[in-house]
Amino acid sequence: MDTPRLALLMLALEPRLRGVVFVGPPGSGKSALMHGLADLLPGVHQVVLPLGCDQEALLGGLDLEATLQRGERVIRNGVLGRADGGVLLVEACNLLAEGTANTLLGALEDGELRIERDGLSRRVATRFRLVGSYDPAEGQPRAHLLDRMGLIVRMPSAGTSDARLSIVERHLNPTLRAWQDEIEMLRGVLEVARTSLDAVELTAEQQQELCATAVALGVQGHRADLFACLAARASAALALRDSVQREDLEVAVRLVLLPRATRHPTQESPPSESPPPPQESPEPSATEAQGPSTDSLEMAEEILDAVDTELPAVLETLPFSRSRRSRAGSRGSTEGVRGRHVASVPGTLKGQRIDVIATLRAAAPWQRVRARRQGNLTLRAEDIRIKRYKSKAGALFIFAVDASGSMALNRMRQAKGAVHSLLEQAYVNRDKVALMSFRAQSADLLLPPTSSVELLRRAVDQIPTGGGTPLAATLLLTLEVAEQAKRKGYGNVVLVLLTDGRANIGLRAERAGVDDELQGIAVTVAARGLKTLLIDTQRSFVSHGAGQKLARWLGGEYLYMPSAGSAAIANAARTAVATP
Repeated sequence: MDTPRLALLMLALEPRLRGVVFVGPPGSGKSALMHGLADLLPGVHQVVLPLGCDQEALLGGLDLEATLQRGERVIRNGVLGRADGGVLLVEACNLLAEGTANTLLGALEDGELRIERDGLSRRVATRFRLVGSYDPAEGQPRAHLLDRMGLIVRMPSAGTSDARLSIVERHLNPTLRAWQDEIEMLRGVLEVARTSLDAVELTAEQQQELCATAVALGVQGHRADLFACLAARASAALALRDSVQREDLEVAVRLVLLPRATRHPTQESPPSESPPPPQESPEPSATEAQGPSTDSLEMAEEILDAVDTELPAVLETLPFSRSRRSRAGSRGSTEGVRGRHVASVPGTLKGQRIDVIATLRAAAPWQRVRARRQGNLTLRAEDIRIKRYKSKAGALFIFAVDASGSMALNRMRQAKGAVHSLLEQAYVNRDKVALMSFRAQSADLLLPPTSSVELLRRAVDQIPTGGGTPLAATLLLTLEVAEQAKRKGYGNVVLVLLTDGRANIGLRAERAGVDDELQGIAVTVAARGLKTLLIDTQRSFVSHGAGQKLARWLGGEYLYMPSAGSAAIANAARTAVATP
């Protein structure tokens, strides 16, 4: 735990780092570290931001009870306002609602909130240190939120018996003298470091080395450069040094720049340029400022060498690397009568849900005027407030697998792997997958929209194969499933067809009229706004363009992938969601 504890000490020392986030699986000690910051900053209050926090609790507003008692508006602070001057704790910050994350972003960026709601107009100071955590298996937090937190720490594994025993002992005996002595020592180090922090020297060459390292790692933006400089100085101050040394630069790279990496650093040094020909000009005076010598800029390569051994192993799991690579983007959100309560607005009760508290708040300031005798509560139509809800708009992937012909078993395997890959992020994106198969005379919905990997695996394993190809029946069933999904709030419905596109069974048409019938139904599907991806996996390309023709009728995309792996099919489906 040396590195995570050092990060906490650096944040306790330098509030301009803004925050630290601990990344690790359950049981890695994230929560204990978060709450342990209180031991380093006695007297500094801590506020917990719960995941289910709504806008009213987050921003504050009218204190209903006090307002009714006094007959005048009484304002109370929300979670962010109460955290001003202290520490805000956010566990599972990757699962924050979109609106909550946006508000938190503004509070971190500006140091205050400008609130205009419920007839209130005010500014609330929000200068706090933020300590967060998340499990990467549950998805990544918003990159913009991480970008505003100076330090990002990957938790080490506590796999040895001695390490686990130490954790148990600290929880069972929190007041043990040895632990208290250690905390007192750390507080003393912090006090000494605070007196010397402003005097710690960070040279121009070292600043340039940190910036060069950021460029080599593909770090986006300039906040990271500033955080790295602050972290290097804080590390030196905690080591009771009056100047930044190489180990301090390495700490800054590991805790600030490396977690923001989007690529492996280029090992080749840039070609040296030949010096310009001498010109007749007066010699520079001794008082003219001279820039840092390029010969002295060697630290960047040494730092990169120090972290090079661990970078390839973790690069694929770094949050900024994943966010830069992703093409799917946000699924967006939809309004309706389900989801998260985001606001209360004036309205009528017809078909709506009344917000009793908001209605009483609207009526409270007018009670002295309206009440005919003491104790009455008078409500009018203009006081009524109804609830507005917003839910995360997930995507529904309808996998329609051609179970006819000799290629059916190969398609089954591909569909199973692609479904598993899509559902890895289903919890975070609210995505679901439906599974259909078509063969002989009909199409069957084997499994309605679900996020259960196990159910889908079983459904795929039980698909019978062989027979004709009833594509028209498949498209009609797809329309039915898509309409039901849209009524439930799914804004994105993607049909993934695994077939060669050669239909030979119609609904009513004879064999000669199958194509005309299929074209009419396909045009209807396209008009309903469904996104379609047709993946032709035939290893022998003998379809004579049937798949391309069907994809064109559907207004979708055609991919000829005879050797497609499940990951490639899943990536193609995700890309279809992002395509406008």
